[in-house]
Amino acid sequence: MKIAVAGSVGRDHLMTFPGKFSDSLVADSLSKVSLSFLVDSLDIRRGGCAANISFGMAALGLHPILIAAVGKDWADYDAWLTRHGVDTSHVRISTELFTATFMVTTDDELNQIASFFPGAMSEAREIELAPIIEKAGRFDLLVISPDDPAAMVRHSETARTLGIAFAADPSQQLARMSGEEIRLLIDGATYLFLNEYELALAIQKTGWSDQAIMDRVKVRVVTLGSKGARVEEHGKETIVVPVAQEKAKIDPTGIGDSFRSGFVAGLSWGLDHQLCAELGSLLATYCLETKGTQEYRFTESEFLDRFENAYGSKARRDIEGKIIPHLVG
Repeated sequence: MKIAVAGSVGRDHLMTFPGKFSDSLVADSLSKVSLSFLVDSLDIRRGGCAANISFGMAALGLHPILIAAVGKDWADYDAWLTRHGVDTSHVRISTELFTATFMVTTDDELNQIASFFPGAMSEAREIELAPIIEKAGRFDLLVISPDDPAAMVRHSETARTLGIAFAADPSQQLARMSGEEIRLLIDGATYLFLNEYELALAIQKTGWSDQAIMDRVKVRVVTLGSKGARVEEHGKETIVVPVAQEKAKIDPTGIGDSFRSGFVAGLSWGLDHQLCAELGSLLATYCLETKGTQEYRFTESEFLDRFENAYGSKARRDIEGKIIPHLVG
C-alpha cells in the first residue's frame, strides 16, 4: 500500500512535574485558574503527530510519505526522518517561519498539560494534494492527523473528491476546530481515530450523536488509555484489545501516534483489525517506555517475542516476516 501521512511536524519540549496537578486545583475556583508548576526536567525532542506516525510506520519497515509544512530549521529533522525510512520529498518548507513547537508538562500520574505553537504549520493550508499524487502516485490511504485545521478539512475534501480512502485523526485539534470543521473532516472517513474524551468532545461540538458519528465512517477506533483500544465496524462484533504490558512508564507523549503507526502498518500488510490494534498497542507501549516520541528501538525478534507474550503464539505467526525494522539510531 502507498500510504501518506498529513499533519504536524514539531519540536517537543517535554517537562516533568514531581507531583499531581490535581493537588493544585481548587474545585470552587476552576473558572479562574492561574498556576505555575516548577518542573524537574526539560527534554527537547523531535515530534509532531504526522512525523511521529510516519516514524513509527518506518520503524516497522514501511516507507510512508510525509505531507507537512515545516520551518526553515528543517534540515536536521529531514535528515533524521529520511535515514529512518520516511519519504520527505513532498514536505513544504517555509522561507520565513520556524517549525512548530509543542510544550507539555507531565505529572506523576501521567496527566499532561500542553500548549502548541503552530509556526510553519500554519502554511499547511497552502499544500495541494493533487500535484503530490501526480508525482508520487495515487495513495491507497491518506492519514489526516492534527494539522492546521483548514488543511485538515481541505485534505479530507480532496480525498472524497478523488475517491481516496482516508483516516481522520483530529486528536488535539478538536479543541480548536469548530463543529462544522469537525463534521467536514470526518464525514466519509474510512477510519476515524479518537480517544474516549475526544469522542465525547466530538459529539458535543458536532451536535451529532454517538451513533450519527459512527454512521458517517466505516470503522471507528477508540483508544481507551490503560484499558486498550476498541475497534467498531458496521455489521461486525466490536473488538477490544488490551494494552501490551510495559516495562516502565516513562512518558506518555506520542503513544496515541504510535498506536496509529502500528494500526496503519497492519492495514498495509492486509491484517485484520484485531491484529492491527494489537500492533498499535505494542508500538504505543514501546513509546511509553522512552522519553521522546521517536526514541524507541527494537529488533525483529524482540518485537515478535513481546508480541507473542502479549497476544499469543498465533498472533506472532500472523505477523512474522512482515516487520523489517530499519532504525539506525
